[in-house]
Amino acid sequence: MDGFDISRIFDPAFFSDNCLPPHSDHVFYRDINECVGKRSSFVKSLNGIWKFRYSAGTGEAPGDFMLPDHDCDGWDDIRVPGHIQLQGYDRPQYVNSQYPWDGHEEYKIGQVPVRYNACGSYVTYFTVPDSWKDGSICIAFGGVESGYALWLNGNYIGYSEDSFDLHDFDLTPYTVPGRNKLAVQVYKWTSGSVTEDQDFFRFFGIFRDVYLFHKPARHVNDVKVVSQLDDDRLRATLNISLKCTCDLKVRISLMNPVIRGINEHINLYAQENMLFGTVAVVTGEEPVSIEVEAPKLWSAEKPYLYPLLIEVLDPDGMVSEVIPLKAGIRDFAIRNGIMELNGKRIVFNGVNRHEFSAGSGRVPDYMDMVTDITTMKANNINAIRTSHYPNDPRFYELCDELGIYVIAENNMETHGAWDPLYRGLIDKSEIVPGDKDEWEPSLISRIESLYEHNKNHPSILIWSLGNESFGGRVIHDMSLKIKEL
Repeated sequence: MDGFDISRIFDPAFFSDNCLPPHSDHVFYRDINECVGKRSSFVKSLNGIWKFRYSAGTGEAPGDFMLPDHDCDGWDDIRVPGHIQLQGYDRPQYVNSQYPWDGHEEYKIGQVPVRYNACGSYVTYFTVPDSWKDGSICIAFGGVESGYALWLNGNYIGYSEDSFDLHDFDLTPYTVPGRNKLAVQVYKWTSGSVTEDQDFFRFFGIFRDVYLFHKPARHVNDVKVVSQLDDDRLRATLNISLKCTCDLKVRISLMNPVIRGINEHINLYAQENMLFGTVAVVTGEEPVSIEVEAPKLWSAEKPYLYPLLIEVLDPDGMVSEVIPLKAGIRDFAIRNGIMELNGKRIVFNGVNRHEFSAGSGRVPDYMDMVTDITTMKANNINAIRTSHYPNDPRFYELCDELGIYVIAENNMETHGAWDPLYRGLIDKSEIVPGDKDEWEPSLISRIESLYEHNKNHPSILIWSLGNESFGGRVIHDMSLKIKEL
């Protein structure tokens, strides 16, 4: 399989190969007009109809389909994003505490089956836009259950697990002029499935957006915005840290705060709406600080957001990249044993929410999310726990804008590994993750992805390590990592 050993998908130490570092979920544009129109020429969607072949077991999967001269035109069509079980293949399965393969094949805790492990082979084609000449050409997968390898023009690119987190790969060395062949093989169960035993319908396939993106040579890879309030909450400081491909000159503008549906119709980035503007040279990760007098504080009742514009300037002072963000200024803390938001006691009227649509499974469209949140708001629900995994990035943005407190949950549940303990079927030493060193790197990686992608959302007040997983040193180390971040 040209650089990829399929047997490694069962090894918990092999959970990521050639993935780019996780980063903030910001969108970037070429200029302010693209930004206002919300259509970036730096991004090319690969959503749509792909060619597809289903295999009931990994041993039956095609081994050379990724090669440029392998003809896949006669294969079936499948829609991406989407679950294969809702498009005529395999079967959806609902299980709660047990692993989905339990009873089908003899296995030990921490292992996944080989005989009944289906896979799907996907192929699509694309051409690289002429304007993407400098910098890097990358690809992003928003969510794939439960592990996948990818090739471009027959060249192995990388591998990833962690079904519900975004992963990026660099395609630059293997892109060619004209038509490029992208091949992806998705495995129903991998070592990562042991830590994804959530109580929900079990699907597999590419179920979130796939898109190419162009990183110019002068590019902001990551943005971190942290707000700090003084004791009387009459002044705030926004600390903006950037990770860039090189030393950059940037212009940062902070606008008057807005609330969605009230004053969002105004031109957010008009000169008359600017509160603060500065030009800075970014040479490291030293933050740029902005002082805000009498700040409008973010809460579920009044979700004020400050539009923030970061513009990358080329050596001639011309704008070459634009990043829009919406910053929320708020203070969440536990004081004297009481949770407080902006100095006042906070009470959660909350629900657990699975990301689910009656028609498309875990592929909800934008209006599904809007309907969920507005219905909850109308019924005095002010908080959501993302049970039991990171959600679509648009969901957190909606929670920021509409005013919902979020408990952001990491993608971990090992219910099937500890439930047998209470039934007297296994010994405590067999539990996952427990104190097992081999599981720690993948779970620490999940914590890092959860945080890095979502760190700029003021709606997220609490970070959850996961759901229904057996304790031990590994989970304790995960808690130390999220506190460190």
